[in-house]
Amino acid sequence: MADLPQTDVSRPAALPTANLGLRTTQHKVGEGSNEYLDKIEAEWNAKVDVEIQTLADGMVDLVNLASIKDKDKVRVAQEAFQAQFRAESMVRAANSLLSIIHSMKLLLLLSDQAQIVSRRDAELLETEKDKDEIKKKVAEVLNDLLQHSGEGPSSV
Repeated sequence: MADLPQTDVSRPAALPTANLGLRTTQHKVGEGSNEYLDKIEAEWNAKVDVEIQTLADGMVDLVNLASIKDKDKVRVAQEAFQAQFRAESMVRAANSLLSIIHSMKLLLLLSDQAQIVSRRDAELLETEKDKDEIKKKVAEVLNDLLQHSGEGPSSV
């Protein structure tokens, strides 16, 4: 009973962890859009800060472990274990940063509202200019038609 049955089922834990829709803060009904976006930005910044701090601390620890002194075999083995552990945590932090970067790229790509709004506004201005030009042409043609129709019956 102590032995668990072994299977060859794949473990999905090694898959990328880009989470676009999962957020820890909930959007409140009375909360404005700017406040909500500020909270989301603070969340992303906190995640990035934690991972970068992990990488920086790991580099400091690795440099400290790499010091050359008179060491016995036990101390060398301990430092090797510590270096391996720190390197693994740094790899996890780097993978997490890559996941955050991937998520941010997707968010930028899928919801770049500023670019959409600027393109819409430019198209609106162009359409307004075209509309004004067409109105002027129609008014000129209408004036010409009314002038020609007014001259025609009186001269006959």
